[in-house]
Amino acid sequence: MPISSATIRAVTASLYERSLKKIPDDTRAVLGKASERETDATARRTFTMMLESADSAARNGQLVCSDVGIPTYSVKIGTRVQFEGPVRQAMVDGLADMAANIDPPILKMVTHPLTHERSYAGKDIPIVSFDVIDDADYVDMVCAPKAMGTGRWEAVEAFVYPTVEDVEKYVLDVILRAGSQPCLPIVVGVGIGGTFDQATRLAKEAVLRPHGKPQPDPLLAGMEQRLLDAINQMGFGAMGTGGDCSAMAVNIDYSASHGFVPVAVCLNCWINRRTAARIHGDGRVEMLYE
Repeated sequence: MPISSATIRAVTASLYERSLKKIPDDTRAVLGKASERETDATARRTFTMMLESADSAARNGQLVCSDVGIPTYSVKIGTRVQFEGPVRQAMVDGLADMAANIDPPILKMVTHPLTHERSYAGKDIPIVSFDVIDDADYVDMVCAPKAMGTGRWEAVEAFVYPTVEDVEKYVLDVILRAGSQPCLPIVVGVGIGGTFDQATRLAKEAVLRPHGKPQPDPLLAGMEQRLLDAINQMGFGAMGTGGDCSAMAVNIDYSASHGFVPVAVCLNCWINRRTAARIHGDGRVEMLYE
């Protein structure tokens, strides 16, 4: 049974709206534990306000943040899937449906990069990366809107035969430059190697890793822990009010590379927007996380 354009359209709209009105369950749990461990009184009050605001938004169907970002999706297509109708256009139409019907209305955050004209749509919007899953009869869609708070401070740099220490220093330099601006505590994604575009894609995928999912590579696991400890010693704290928790996680991935090694750093703010659905070949839609 082919997956229809109507299903793609509906899932595109649903994932975006859900990401705007509720923080992910695992992120809510991490923030709650960080609040309990926090030693700074101002930061504890800040955590309380953040969590109460998020819970209220979820209960009342409101937006967690007014900056709804620009729509970005990662789509992985099983090689045994068949489609009935267009896919890319269905996603464009799904976004138009969401913008026309969401309550409360959202601000126009899609901006022409040179004229700065604002809209709900634009050239190449939504931004979509496609990949395949061998021998699968489903499609996985992840929606992760990218807003100003974190997008402004993301970075990529090309190195030549860097050491682990070189990479870690670069990541920490990026976080220091960002300071308290990216709506802390953040999730940090790091992509190492491949080509310029692959490193940035790895960083984007890494930042979406669910909390608690272990890093199987011991080299990367050590880097993640050292970087997380160092970032949380910077003292920026929740929303820049100071305190013990500036980052919730550091997630790293890599690709085999040449002598030149691009290193990309991607950030997610405390809301950690990401929703995901699996569309099965029989038409069923399963929410993977939200």
